[in-house]
Amino acid sequence: MKSSWSSRVIWYLAAVIFALLALYPLLLMFLSSFKTTIEIFKNPFAMPSAWSLDTYKKLLDQVPFGSYFTNSIIVSVASVLLVILFGSMASFYIARFSFKWNGGLLFFFLLGMMIPIKLGIVPLYMLMKNLGLTNNLLSLICMYTATGLPLAVLILTSFFKTLPHELEEAARIDGAGDFRILRSIIFPLMRPVLGTVMIVNFIGAWNDFFFPLIFITDDAKKTIPIGMLSLFGEHSADWSTLFAGLTLSSLPMILLFFFASRQFMEGLTAGAVK
Repeated sequence: MKSSWSSRVIWYLAAVIFALLALYPLLLMFLSSFKTTIEIFKNPFAMPSAWSLDTYKKLLDQVPFGSYFTNSIIVSVASVLLVILFGSMASFYIARFSFKWNGGLLFFFLLGMMIPIKLGIVPLYMLMKNLGLTNNLLSLICMYTATGLPLAVLILTSFFKTLPHELEEAARIDGAGDFRILRSIIFPLMRPVLGTVMIVNFIGAWNDFFFPLIFITDDAKKTIPIGMLSLFGEHSADWSTLFAGLTLSSLPMILLFFFASRQFMEGLTAGAVK
């Protein structure tokens, strides 16, 4: 009993230490957003000498941060919704219908995880150009939807296979079709795994720098990662304003994980056991 208690204390202490180490960079970023650039270099780990919102005002005056923020929200939310919609329908088909090509179809989706998408950036750019989608937020939504589908299909297919078929059979007896079964019965049971898919894809789309750099040229259509480049000069950078922008841009991800963390942790193990 004593050894069990002591081991539990050790695990709790390790968890607290790990949490502090993980949260410290966020705290340092938050504190740096209230400092001047000179103060950041002179006392990087100290508290701000004065708590002022001047850096945040400077951020909003110096760059169109509101436009960058809105574009990031549109791209991230739209791509996540499309990944959930198409991924759930494809996974439901693969897991619930017995056709000889189901294994090949699943493998086709998994190829998206095996082949680095950046290797095909030249033909992808030419495709977007021919479709008239360059310098358009729709190009980013299409890219993030396509890159997010393979992992979503893998996770959702594993989850669907754990659900009992009796639920669907009872609904079919009552006259429900496939889409009604998916919407009214399966979707409410998918909240944990959908939380995982949502968080993973939202963070990937929100933080991505590569695709906006390739496809977006108009300053009004840039997302936060590429828009913050304007704070870097040829020989120097406005670090205080940059930390203010990073603090504001991290708030949606922190709030999302705070409210969906339980579903995220449950979704990680969904489909692991019967």
